[in-house]
Amino acid sequence: MKKRFLAAALSMSILMTSGCGAGASASTEAENGTTKAETEAATETETEAASEGQSEGGELVDGKFTETRHITVEVYNRENDGGTDPTDNMYTDYIKQGMLDTYNVEVEFVSVPRWTEVDELNNLLAAGTAPDICLTYDYPTILAYADMGGILDIGDMVEENKDILPNLWNWLGDENINYDKDPNTGVLYAIEGKRANIRRINTFVRKDWLDKLGLKEPTTEQEFEEMLIAFRDNAELLLGEDASHMVPFSISYDVGWRAANLIESYLDPKESDKEFYINGFDDRKFTENGTKEAIRVLNKWYNEDLIWKDFALYGSGDTTEEDMIKAGYVGAFIHGWDYPYQTGAAVTVTLQGIVGEEANYVAVDCFKNSEGKYAKYSYSTAGDRKIFFPVTNDEPLASLLYLDWISDPEHIEYLQLGEEGHTYEKLENGAVAVIAAEAPYIQNSGQNIDMTITCNGLKLENEELTLKSIANNYAGVDEDIVYIAMEKCLNDSIIPKAVNVGTIESEAGLGNMLSQKRDVVFDTAIIASEEDFDKVWDDGMADYMASGGQAIHDERKEKWEATYGTADMLP
Repeated sequence: MKKRFLAAALSMSILMTSGCGAGASASTEAENGTTKAETEAATETETEAASEGQSEGGELVDGKFTETRHITVEVYNRENDGGTDPTDNMYTDYIKQGMLDTYNVEVEFVSVPRWTEVDELNNLLAAGTAPDICLTYDYPTILAYADMGGILDIGDMVEENKDILPNLWNWLGDENINYDKDPNTGVLYAIEGKRANIRRINTFVRKDWLDKLGLKEPTTEQEFEEMLIAFRDNAELLLGEDASHMVPFSISYDVGWRAANLIESYLDPKESDKEFYINGFDDRKFTENGTKEAIRVLNKWYNEDLIWKDFALYGSGDTTEEDMIKAGYVGAFIHGWDYPYQTGAAVTVTLQGIVGEEANYVAVDCFKNSEGKYAKYSYSTAGDRKIFFPVTNDEPLASLLYLDWISDPEHIEYLQLGEEGHTYEKLENGAVAVIAAEAPYIQNSGQNIDMTITCNGLKLENEELTLKSIANNYAGVDEDIVYIAMEKCLNDSIIPKAVNVGTIESEAGLGNMLSQKRDVVFDTAIIASEEDFDKVWDDGMADYMASGGQAIHDERKEKWEATYGTADMLP
């Protein structure tokens, strides 16, 4: 009954707001038949029950519920060709049986489309039907619903149940568990999954094309541009009758990600931590000083036919660009550090099947900043998926025990590797190598990260074996090429410093909308004529700032100064 009441109250609260994260007014609450105080009181009751080891009729005896509990867990649906049902496969069965045997908890998985996860989560949260355990990369979405009383504060729960959550605490530690805790109120709406691998992004070029044209791998922006020109001007030599399909350099609508190495080379290396944080709401470096000049370079290249002309036409989840890369039409691109080698993407395997074994992409470093360094941002161990419980979660303790179970090193390793002989083989040096899997052993995501939501990246018994295994973890790909990619993406890399100044209220509910505006500005500025570039960029930036960007900047500045005083740099 309480679950239905809270869901209805939340849904009405959401409908009566503009979707920008503002709380419902007193009159709105009265019309809905509930008040913010009532909603908060109900939430507090659930929190107290969980902290006492209770869960509405079920209690733990020797670490196990006396009555069977039931929880629902979000899992991404990547719609992979030849993949398995993300809610029903051998890995979900492994988790379900393990949770039932260990805690007497039934687990049901709920599929959420990976590429539209924010929109789908909004719909589920508004309807009061979100899974008990949710995850998203978009923290402002969490804040928007937390502001309306729709997210559980799990701060006390994770602390008071620490003794029964040893795997969760050992793996995530205080930094990831309390990364999002408000330093002023102590409220904790989400915990951060941990990146076992902080490698982020690389620049890739067709090595066989370089060899065919007698070119060396580019080491500077100028050499990279000259390479693109050579690809364009030698389309017939490189592609024969498919010369009209030539794409020297490919990017997607998500320019901030797909041109990150170029953009980050234009940032001021002497920028203060304070300024970087103030501009850091957008993870694509949109409002950082220097980004505009990087995009000006892309505008120039676009107008010189060096960039895929249709890049802005295809949105999230579309495979048009990936199909071009696999077909052998693309000379260079920037993407996730191991993208061409991933089994799920199957770029290298497909490319070589179409073009020949000599066809391959190799990682290069070619974008230097003003200090002559290949500056690029890697990930911190935090800042991965944010795991949270909606207020409709009637089983917060069982949900925390789920997070502990999947954080067990033994369970992580099994979920990542699968079954020997079916998904991997052991090598003489102790490393493991992935082998092509068939149903039911297929994993829908690299290293099964959709199952190991507290762990992103391969995690074995020691670092040396992990590195060796990563290099051997790409079916049909030469391990030496992977080692090059591993090295390049961390060369001169920068790990962002953790800043915690409490909740930035102005960010709530704006993440998705501002990201869409940002992408439009990036895209339209690139395809504009060189004469119109400044106007298109400046007008787009002005609209972005007026739509909430400026308020976020101002509040970040205010909260920084309230927390760190006059300091511009962090230790």
